[in-house]
Amino acid sequence: MAQVLKPPVPLSFDDTVPSVFLAGSIEMGEAEDWQTHVGHGLRDLDVVILNPRRDEWDASWVQSIDNPPFREQVGWELEGLERASVVAMYFAPLTKAPVTLLELGLVARSGKLVVCCPDGFWRRGNVEVVCARYGVPLVGELAELVRALRVRVGG
Repeated sequence: MAQVLKPPVPLSFDDTVPSVFLAGSIEMGEAEDWQTHVGHGLRDLDVVILNPRRDEWDASWVQSIDNPPFREQVGWELEGLERASVVAMYFAPLTKAPVTLLELGLVARSGKLVVCCPDGFWRRGNVEVVCARYGVPLVGELAELVRALRVRVGG
């Protein structure tokens, strides 16, 4: 059975077990809770799912390194990106996803990325070019992302 970790829970897990970091559009109120959908699709596997969608997110937090809760959140996400054996990335069509675009640049060369970018995402062309250049698998639907992740983690 899959284990799901969300911030602020420390990332304490066995690195020998496959892990999937769910990077992608959140933009509270704009992006669907795609992380729950993907997690549901992996629930029967022996995998650790790192879901950065914080249950108690406070939109009033100042986005500054000097704000401890914000810094903790970003640190959790960076550690998750680095430690995960697979990074799943989703660009929701109705979002801008600037942080996700940043994360794409951080992990494109890692060899552990799988991207889902449906038609309608405002910078789909940029995502396509980056994925093609670095050999990153690119799919257009969440169901395809789940299938690709299952293959990557041995399910």
